[in-house]
Amino acid sequence: MKSTTTHLALPFFDDVHRELGARLADWIPGQHIDESDDRKACKAWVKLLGEQGWLRYCVPAGPNGALGGALDRLDSRALVILRETLAFHSPLADFAFAMQGLGSGAITLAGTPEQQAAYLPLVASGKKIAAFALSEADAGSDVGAMKTSATHAHDGWTINGSKTWISNGGIADFYVTFVKTDPAAGTRGITAFIVDAATKGLDSSEHIAVMAPHPLATLKFTHCKLAGTAQLGTLYGGFKLAMQTLDILRASVAGAALGMARRALAEAVSFSRERKMFGQTLADFQLTQAKLGEMAALVDAAALLTYRAAWMRDESERLGQGAHTALEAEGRRDRSVAAAMAKMTATENAQRVIDMALQMHGGLGVKVGTQMESLYRDLRPLRLH
Repeated sequence: MKSTTTHLALPFFDDVHRELGARLADWIPGQHIDESDDRKACKAWVKLLGEQGWLRYCVPAGPNGALGGALDRLDSRALVILRETLAFHSPLADFAFAMQGLGSGAITLAGTPEQQAAYLPLVASGKKIAAFALSEADAGSDVGAMKTSATHAHDGWTINGSKTWISNGGIADFYVTFVKTDPAAGTRGITAFIVDAATKGLDSSEHIAVMAPHPLATLKFTHCKLAGTAQLGTLYGGFKLAMQTLDILRASVAGAALGMARRALAEAVSFSRERKMFGQTLADFQLTQAKLGEMAALVDAAALLTYRAAWMRDESERLGQGAHTALEAEGRRDRSVAAAMAKMTATENAQRVIDMALQMHGGLGVKVGTQMESLYRDLRPLRLH
């Protein structure tokens, strides 16, 4: 089943986005990876997406293309298109792509030239798997409550504590990790570090099994020693950096949910046309037509909010809007609010669309291994973030 590209004609997109979307929609249906083992499959997707150039959209090009990116800067609309199309075909492929962007995003934003050169080209080629380590058992949304700490040790740092619900945990080559360097300062005492997976004192062996299989793990840091060059960004600037990184990807989460919703709608339309009932097809019933119409409206509503949010971010970046004036700060808030609205609407609408599509399939909808059963599980975690 091929994903649609008709929405790319909307004025939110430029020719570079339309070309990207059409190219990916042609390529992805022909890719088949065994996803029975989520960790092996995620590694395989990263390798494939890297080899074929799709991960180049996770990082900027850099001076003379040295960082390996496809575009001069991270482009929110490109990320939305990529995640929407990947999620339509394989939510795990979307996960593999998104985590490369999330895990390296802070390096793009705040890394030194040396850090960017050491990590970003390898992320873009799929030769290094990235991860973002922020959450703790008692510090999810309440980031300031984190307890993992880093203390000065000679010419570097020593980290102690743990992180949990870490995507790509156990398979990543490095973790962008946020810890307290001033335990008493709340969010103002957080600093980011790049922790290579092979660093002594880091244990990522405690895997977490979830309803939609993805590689997740708890990270344990026991006297984990880092060089001073592992610090990412400014001292105590970790909270702001984490929020900026999440802001880049927020609209793309909506894109992933949108891709799953579009797949559910396509499956429902196809099934309703084939399912014979009482001498006609399921699609011939007025109630079925009404449900399909409602599903299509939910998808389009989510799409418009998602594309608007991505366009707003790209426009503000193109115009070079930071937060140096009150007006610019207001513009940054506006785009963040738009991204949050898009994410909330897209994930909630996708859940409704998938639920209605599953209901239309009847008992087949809950059969393990079917497309609808898989979509129902894959979508649910997106509503948690």
